[in-house]
Amino acid sequence: MPEALSGVIERVVFHNLDTGFVVLRVQGGARRGEVTVVGSLPNAVEGEYIEASGEWVQDKAHGLQFKAEQLKTTPPHTAAGIERYLGSGLVKGVGRHFARKIVEVFGERTLDIIDASPAFLAEVKGIGRKRIQSISESWQQQKGVRSIMMFLQQFGVGSGRATRIYKAYGDQAVEIVKQNPYRLATDIWGIGFQTADELALKMSIDRNSPQRAQAALRYVLQEFSGVGHVGCPEPMVIQETIHKTQINPDIVRTAIEELRSQGEIVRDAPGAASGQLSKPVQAGDDSWLFLKPLFLAEIGIARSIQQLRQSGHPLQKINTPAALDWVEKRMGIQLAERQREAIAAATREKVLVVTGGPGVGKTTIVRGILEIFSAKGKMCGLCAPTGRAAKRLSEATGREAKTIHRLLEFEAGAGGFRRNQDNPLELDLLIVDETSMVDVPLMNHLLRAIPKEASVVIVGDADQLPSVGPGAVLADLIASQTVPVVRLTEIFRQAEQSWIIRAAHAVNHGEEPVSAPGSQGDFYFIEVNNPTTIIERIIALIRERIPQKFGLDPLRDVQVLSPMNKTVLGVVALNQQLQGIMNPDRGQKTVQRFGTTFREGDKVMQTRNNYDKDVYNGDIGQIRKIEEVDHEVLVDIDGREVSYDFDEIDELTLAYCTTIHKSQGGEYPAVVIPLHTQHFVMLQRNLLYTGITRGRKLVVLVGARKALQLAINRQDTSRRYSLLKERLRRFRDDPQAARGVPEES
Repeated sequence: MPEALSGVIERVVFHNLDTGFVVLRVQGGARRGEVTVVGSLPNAVEGEYIEASGEWVQDKAHGLQFKAEQLKTTPPHTAAGIERYLGSGLVKGVGRHFARKIVEVFGERTLDIIDASPAFLAEVKGIGRKRIQSISESWQQQKGVRSIMMFLQQFGVGSGRATRIYKAYGDQAVEIVKQNPYRLATDIWGIGFQTADELALKMSIDRNSPQRAQAALRYVLQEFSGVGHVGCPEPMVIQETIHKTQINPDIVRTAIEELRSQGEIVRDAPGAASGQLSKPVQAGDDSWLFLKPLFLAEIGIARSIQQLRQSGHPLQKINTPAALDWVEKRMGIQLAERQREAIAAATREKVLVVTGGPGVGKTTIVRGILEIFSAKGKMCGLCAPTGRAAKRLSEATGREAKTIHRLLEFEAGAGGFRRNQDNPLELDLLIVDETSMVDVPLMNHLLRAIPKEASVVIVGDADQLPSVGPGAVLADLIASQTVPVVRLTEIFRQAEQSWIIRAAHAVNHGEEPVSAPGSQGDFYFIEVNNPTTIIERIIALIRERIPQKFGLDPLRDVQVLSPMNKTVLGVVALNQQLQGIMNPDRGQKTVQRFGTTFREGDKVMQTRNNYDKDVYNGDIGQIRKIEEVDHEVLVDIDGREVSYDFDEIDELTLAYCTTIHKSQGGEYPAVVIPLHTQHFVMLQRNLLYTGITRGRKLVVLVGARKALQLAINRQDTSRRYSLLKERLRRFRDDPQAARGVPEES
């Protein structure tokens, strides 16, 4: 027969919000004293009263514990318990100091006052109207969040995103989730289909229900877009949906037609790639399915390119040879023949692609183009997909460069960009750098905002990794042969002195890179085979050798880049190791959420685009302050302070180490890259090439020669499903095909 235990929570030792597993220190009364209780709770707060039933067990590592099979909590009713409860950080705006002052005034009535009559808190010295509002809002939110947690717990689903659910749905949250749990996968960032499906099945929703089939299709298409596909062959989508859910194939096909009728997905085919929605494509082996926004974005790119090319050039009358000679004198250099060709092309072509690796003169071309357009009184704009890339472009040209999002003036409240085809950018020339990083949706937004009379120069390295988001825009533009392309291959003498640039080009040509001779070079390969020794070498490099020999700051200037997230040499494991080395626990404030402990001083990265905060996937910053009372983490990102509520910090991850994919567009004074056969699935030439080109002053590869050779010899042959090439060709060959295609995306 189970035993009973009751008492007050003295300390929450551990709580995993995703699973509910909790370890508590509980004051069990005079007879038992303080005991350890383990069990499952959606939420646990110091000062709460618990009632548990279970059994006593002797744990080998932790001694005697009460293992609770059932565990429930109630708010405290004594003044001392209430003070501890409020002072635990439960309510935003109330720390231990104000908890004590409030309880001194209201005693055991405190919680009733906060709940029903918060205006009376003004009687407490130091609490004004603003803090009262904060306390009241936080208290009501906690009540709503707790009800969601209790609801999720009864189905055995983790409650880590309960606050986000409450913020999305408010007091109707439980009712909305009951009606359609699959909405969680669509509406709540951090909750995917699998979690929503687990909840739905436990709520007894039929495995073959249309609701489940439609949600599964959305999930599969979103998952495909997450690995770079814009659309996918329909048989592949059906097969993957059935594989993940075991739903009857006929029900999946019916769900496709239902989602098409609702306007959520679109069917198209390579042979009908004009995108005419009025001409439906029949289901078949050659039909593709697209999420409608991606379908429209892809068509939008092709249409915008065609419209730009049809209108006149902003430089109507120009003596190009004379302009090139003038540029050489003004810049004090002699342009190479290929550079002259590129600049000349920009004076006559409405859309131009300039591509090439490091050290081949792309920046010089950009500067030359800017000089000519500016001398003719034309307005020029510069942009890049990330803050780091925009900063580099600005430094290289001496002109202001913006991120694409800032250039297009994103409006958080309106949920879109201010700049579009109805409110175009005011410029005659736009130069876009690091275009290999730009995905289909963002390129569509950018091209729509460019006035049709303007010119566009698209600059990038087609041999780097494609964008994290869907599509391979730069590669498709080049492959379509619908826009002029200048490909640069000659490495200039000054750049050739860099061992980093030599190494990058060697890798790109399938050759093993050579380390710099002596100790004053900028590229090295340190051969180490054992994973543990690789970690030791990396730590020694960061802590001692790089700071001492190169004078670089280990936190600010050195970036570790791993080919993948998992394994002992992956991002997750290396971040844990490096956090302990770079920012050890010195008693600074911490916050633990979603399995990660963040400390003041930690280097962190934003993992999703958050337009409200004006921060984007891949932005790197440093935690400056953790406000325990206000439940906020303050992060310095490029000199700007960004505030995160505690329940939002799953948007952040430690960034002592990051993936090579996430480093795209960035440049760091020093880069250290571990290489091992553990990374086998990700070892590819373009991945290693991209990683090496991220370093400005120093690049060190640490690892096994076999892994290095694998990466060099394996080219990425995986296909990104997209019809952009076909659409570009179709609109070029038949400009009328672009008419009647929907503008919205």
